[in-house]
Amino acid sequence: MARKSSRNSGGPKYPRSARVGETLREIIAEDLVRFDDERLAVVTITVIDVDPELNRAVVFFDSLAGEVGDEEIVEALGEYRIKLQSSVARQIKAKKTPILSFEPDMAIRSSDRIDEILRADRERRAE
Repeated sequence: MARKSSRNSGGPKYPRSARVGETLREIIAEDLVRFDDERLAVVTITVIDVDPELNRAVVFFDSLAGEVGDEEIVEALGEYRIKLQSSVARQIKAKKTPILSFEPDMAIRSSDRIDEILRADRERRAE
């Protein structure tokens, strides 16, 4: 889902879906700490992209396990999806709760990879 900004005159400067996404991120991050599941011990919720109708939300995550643990983390988050959605429904008090899906945050990993390449280049030039 593409991230959008609202530039309407008189409209909100921070779109509703972005506000809901940030609230969801806080709720889900707090809930993950409570789950006693070693697969989720090193997971960080980076951003949540909510569609404008608030029907669906993609939960992006990163972990210390990197790409190696992604499949296992997505599986674990999928197992807790109903509990997470219930927690969200109780806490946001909205007419509807978005259906959650989970994906690794490739933007974070891409930036880490670029940093590695630049660091290696600086070291090579220093020799």
